[in-house]
Amino acid sequence: MKWDAWGDPAEATPLSDGIRALLNQALGISATAAPERGPDQVRLRPSALTDPDRRALTALVGAGHCRVDDRDRLLHAGGKSTLDLLRRKDTGVQDAPDAVLLPGDEDQVAAILDYCGRHRIAVVPFGGGTSVVGGLDPVRGVFDAVVALDLRRFDRLLGVDAVSRVAEFGAGVTGPAAERLLAEHGLSLGHFPQSFQFATLGGFAATRSSGQDSAGYGRFDDMIRGLRMITPAGVLDVGRAPASAAGPDLRELLVGSEGVFGVITRVRLRVHPVPEATRYEAWSFPDFGTGAAALRAVTQTGTGPTVIRLSDEAETGVNLATTAAIGEQQITGGCLAITVFEGTAAHADARHAETRAVLAAHGGTSLGEDPARAWEHGRFSAPYLRDSLLAAGALCETLETATDWANVAALKAAVTEALTAALGASGTPALVLCHISHVYPTGASLYFTVVAGQRGNPIEQWRAAKTAASEAIMAAGGTITHHHAVGVDHRPWMGAEIGDLGVQVLRAVKATLDPAGILNPGKLIP
Repeated sequence: MKWDAWGDPAEATPLSDGIRALLNQALGISATAAPERGPDQVRLRPSALTDPDRRALTALVGAGHCRVDDRDRLLHAGGKSTLDLLRRKDTGVQDAPDAVLLPGDEDQVAAILDYCGRHRIAVVPFGGGTSVVGGLDPVRGVFDAVVALDLRRFDRLLGVDAVSRVAEFGAGVTGPAAERLLAEHGLSLGHFPQSFQFATLGGFAATRSSGQDSAGYGRFDDMIRGLRMITPAGVLDVGRAPASAAGPDLRELLVGSEGVFGVITRVRLRVHPVPEATRYEAWSFPDFGTGAAALRAVTQTGTGPTVIRLSDEAETGVNLATTAAIGEQQITGGCLAITVFEGTAAHADARHAETRAVLAAHGGTSLGEDPARAWEHGRFSAPYLRDSLLAAGALCETLETATDWANVAALKAAVTEALTAALGASGTPALVLCHISHVYPTGASLYFTVVAGQRGNPIEQWRAAKTAASEAIMAAGGTITHHHAVGVDHRPWMGAEIGDLGVQVLRAVKATLDPAGILNPGKLIP
């Protein structure tokens, strides 16, 4: 990915006339793009890795796989949150890992952890680099240096059990590569988060990722049959059977651990046949409450859509769901819902018919296939728009939470009010958009997109707004994160999320698996 933006520079999204007009009318932003800087203009903190350490690590991973040049360090300087991208624009000295290591096998990973534990070097496991919560920040803490451990060489499909429908991958396989490799066997994983094009399977496991097809295929943690983790204390290989009563499930200890307990090197995953048929239908609801009740009815009835999502009035109004038409008024009034059904033709048709009957009975009006197909076509495009908005002087970021169905309206109102008030206090109106994209029988996620004008120090401006929103989430009974993970950004609220005793449990696991504390310091555990 580009060093100071979301993804492939060739896919950059310029601001349309509709978006420029929206920014000017709603937020008073002229949308004049700032001049771009080149990576050679960035000043990085000099590498703190000593020559003896560099030579020793090079001996462990092989020539060319211990990199200390500024280009590689810059590409591993953090993730892709708005704060990360704003920091990349800083003209001062920026932080970065002191070296980038690219091990080729598990023995090398174990050797790196052993060496770094004995020589006071922190280690940040690095997959696709898509964290939006500070999960890849090169935090040194009490250590003399910090290195990024890049898993890109763990890039193979290691085995397929077509009978059991289980596939094992190296942790560095990306979402698109996984789909290509499985397609050769007539199979698919079906995990499509917005980070799909760049993130890795190991990263999905480490952060409890949830994809846009979660209504049909589940979250990524639902797909994990087992995984292998290299820790400073040894190797954990968990997931012996589809289900077990042999004590607490240790998979749950490792999934979502964000690189603080060990390095995930292999993931065994549930897969399914490539769908032979796909059905699409979009719907309009008069308001968000009516639409949310309809989604709840579908989920609790169990009609089985692969994708079901609902945009609120504001998000529908700017067409954020159909990203090819953002800012262009095409869908007027109400709230847009998207449904998609995959499987055999008969199965997709049956689930489609049952779902559409429930949605119609709960106040929905069919809009046909086109908006749903448009959403699918542009489903990975929104982060590119954020890059253009930031360059044009807008502040743009997302945050997410989840709660029970009975609390959805109250939580949505509390977070919207907190964001509006905090950004208003910084001197800018705010456009707060929301959608439901992951549903469960008992509740749903809320995903917010926030656009405002940059004022003063935009990093501090967004931190204040995010803090206000996070406090509102906890006070209103939501979870601090549904699928973005904890990282640095959500760490201050982990105590409120899991309680003091829960924090002690995590610290005890950390002390057992990583006694020197070298793995991803400053993340997850308060």
